Amino acid sequence: MSSATSSAHATARRAELFDQLVHLFLTEGFAHLTLDEVAARLKCSKSTLYTLARSKEQLVRAATVHFFRGATASTEAVLASSTGTRDRLTAYVLAIGDALRPASEQFMEDLAAFSPAREIYEQNTAIAADRVAQLITDGVRSGDVRDVHAAFVADVAASMMVRIQTREVIRRTGLDDSQAYTELAALLAAGLGT
Repeated sequence: MSSATSSAHATARRAELFDQLVHLFLTEGFAHLTLDEVAARLKCSKSTLYTLARSKEQLVRAATVHFFRGATASTEAVLASSTGTRDRLTAYVLAIGDALRPASEQFMEDLAAFSPAREIYEQNTAIAADRVAQLITDGVRSGDVRDVHAAFVADVAASMMVRIQTREVIRRTGLDDSQAYTELAALLAAGLGT
């Protein structure tokens, strides 16, 4: 086997392990799992896990980055295939909810409690909120949606996105993150109607 083939195989195996790791964490959370348990569940050695990250904390952070990188790609793909401000905004916010749907309540609680992983969610929430603001601003500017104060509507959406991310919405309403994004999409679409 050539070194290029060997390297490609190692890269594919690494991506496969990250996918399996993300699935495990999304399904069960991560706070209660030891590296030994993770290795056993992924049917690999601890030394293989150490090729992904040097500690459990770094492994959780890397898996969280991997998850949100995939979520970002899927939401942007949905956005790219949508037209019209209301449809694009609704599709984008719903896609965020869809991306979060596989995440168990345990994963979301663990994520909120673990600072390095929570920071990744916070960064992604801020990026998504900026994207929503840009969609609203562009829609108002083009006349595609009714003339609202775009910065205010975007700020309201961003505030709700942060409340979803910080677990305040589930505590106050019982809506999980995915459900809350579905409701936010409906609210924004209705509020921006022409």
